[in-house]
Amino acid sequence: MRPLLMLTTAIAALSAPAAHALEADAGDDQTILVVGKSQGYQAVDSVTATKTDTPLIDVPQSVTVVTREQLDDQAHHSIGDVLRYIPGTTIGQGEGNRDQITLRGQNTTADFFLDGVRDDVQYYRNLYNIERVEILKGPYALIFGRGGGGGIVNRVQKAPSAERAFVGAAGSVNSFGAWDVSADINAPLSSNAAFRINGFYEELDNHRDYFDGKRYAVNPYAGVEFAPGWKAGLSYEYVKDDRVTDRGIPALACAQPCTPGPLPGHRDTFFGVPGVNRTGIEAHIVKARLDGELADNLQWSSTLLYGDYDKFYTNIYANGAATAPDGTVALSGYTDPTKRENFIVQSNLVWDVALGGVENKILLGVEYGEQDSQNQRRNAVLSSATLDLSNIVYPTVTFPTLARSTESTVKFFSAYAQDQIAFGEHVDLVVGLRFDRFDIAGTDFIPDPDRKFARVDEKVSPRVGLIVKPRENISIYGSYSQSFLPRSGDQFLSLSTTQQNLAPEKFTNYEIGAKWDVRPGLSATLALFQLDRTNATTPDPANPANSINVGETRTKGIEVGLVGEIMPGWQVSGGYSYQDAKLRGNDFVRLGQTPRHQLALWNRYDFDRRVGVGVGVGVIHQSGQFAAIRTSATTTRLPSFTRFDAALFFEASEQVQFQLNVENLFDTGYFADAHNNNNISPGAPLNARFTARVKF
Repeated sequence: MRPLLMLTTAIAALSAPAAHALEADAGDDQTILVVGKSQGYQAVDSVTATKTDTPLIDVPQSVTVVTREQLDDQAHHSIGDVLRYIPGTTIGQGEGNRDQITLRGQNTTADFFLDGVRDDVQYYRNLYNIERVEILKGPYALIFGRGGGGGIVNRVQKAPSAERAFVGAAGSVNSFGAWDVSADINAPLSSNAAFRINGFYEELDNHRDYFDGKRYAVNPYAGVEFAPGWKAGLSYEYVKDDRVTDRGIPALACAQPCTPGPLPGHRDTFFGVPGVNRTGIEAHIVKARLDGELADNLQWSSTLLYGDYDKFYTNIYANGAATAPDGTVALSGYTDPTKRENFIVQSNLVWDVALGGVENKILLGVEYGEQDSQNQRRNAVLSSATLDLSNIVYPTVTFPTLARSTESTVKFFSAYAQDQIAFGEHVDLVVGLRFDRFDIAGTDFIPDPDRKFARVDEKVSPRVGLIVKPRENISIYGSYSQSFLPRSGDQFLSLSTTQQNLAPEKFTNYEIGAKWDVRPGLSATLALFQLDRTNATTPDPANPANSINVGETRTKGIEVGLVGEIMPGWQVSGGYSYQDAKLRGNDFVRLGQTPRHQLALWNRYDFDRRVGVGVGVGVIHQSGQFAAIRTSATTTRLPSFTRFDAALFFEASEQVQFQLNVENLFDTGYFADAHNNNNISPGAPLNARFTARVKF
């Protein structure tokens, strides 16, 4: 209850300045809370990458933004849908219960943010109330703190607007039988206040046997400009998700020498137990935000987020390779409930000032957070520990054995400073430092209820970026940045009494690149990078209960991107990436879920606007990748694939639009993602989704 009391106090504090007279000019364009500007598929700026409103061309690091228009055109319904079209990023299976991604060879379940605030609980994030999705590559500890070794994903929430009232609604159904409805209502309350509410309901289905589920959410959001230059917002989101836990198919065992691959002939076979495999979450998320203009050149902002999450997942899964296409597969399982309470507050001061004739944009910020977690795990006992694929009979399951029970409290404090220095019109320098104190303490009740663990880490993370602009629309940059990950891991579960003395893992990124605004509405990017991860660990061969440092991994690569309007009516978004990810000094050990080559390109072309017809064509290509880090010849390799998508758009009027999206147009057989060697997700066959939208 203490964080809730702190939340109530903070909201009251945000409301206090309302005693000022409401003096806003009724003629102003009142967006209430800024979420970033865009032109079609092209985003112009970002408040996230530097915590200041900065044009993307002036950010010395890779940033990809997927706008609301593109989310709608591609009929994206999940973070996974979005990131499949972002080269340099791969989707993990997440054990069928969460978003999990790999960025530049670094796997994470926690490097997700909402309006720049940590959103690290394991669940599937929704897009119904999102204005844009931002993917930032490389370590970003200066901006976001711990983690973020390969990058982060930030969702920018739709904000209320006092400009005009509108009502939007959409509904869709796909060929598997899944369907959803959503609504977006914005209501100005006055010339300087507005209320917006978004909601959706979705029934889930796909090609996999026994899969189903449903999820829904609602998000009311109020905003007000209560004095000139001072704006406040208060948002509450309720999320409910309940679905089958599906961990895909196993590999097929093969005699050495060979490289195992996914089991053929079982694209739709369920390797769990119907009625047992289930995952769900109920979440309450409150966000309060205050933006103020202390002076003409001095801006202050503060965001407070409180989240209460109650999640479970129960799963039976393939625990080994299949002996033959119609042979046997070992099964295992567990049930895992987690409760998490997050309280995070951050404040930023941005000062635009000329010092010695040089323009500076100075950022000073602090962040404080508390995260309380409770987690248990009970191992499954199965009536049969193998599944006979020639005659499938699913076993009965009980969960009598408590294998893990932990409670932990994390407290963290950060202070950071950054200066964006403009040496005339052609040279910019970005320098900054962040201090983080990460304090975790908890109890591991199994096997001893008095078994305590604790660790405090204090780290400084630097960032330096140099930008040279030979022309206003071209920038060439070089950057250096660091981040760290405490030994407690993404979800505070990996710290133990045997590991608590190990130093955090460190990520160091070197990057050079170029950005070119070819013309208004079209931009191209190029980046070459090297990401080093040090203090990586592995079990000690002499004592597997302990971990030892093994050295350093390195990911080197290149990324090319293009987004915007090629010509009137033709918009594109896509790019190519090459990544070489391995253990330094040992080329055989390759990082998992990191294909060397990725290509993704989406096109939309609109014919004569008077006709109201458009078409979309997309392609995704991924070279082969290992399902997990390759440490032996038995590591499973997923084959390369190329998938084509298409769409047809029809605008019946300014208020009514229809579209048909077809995924996997040529019905290609492929394997979309994995969790490990024997939990592999088959890609969906050809399927179509019809969507209707109205807006008034």
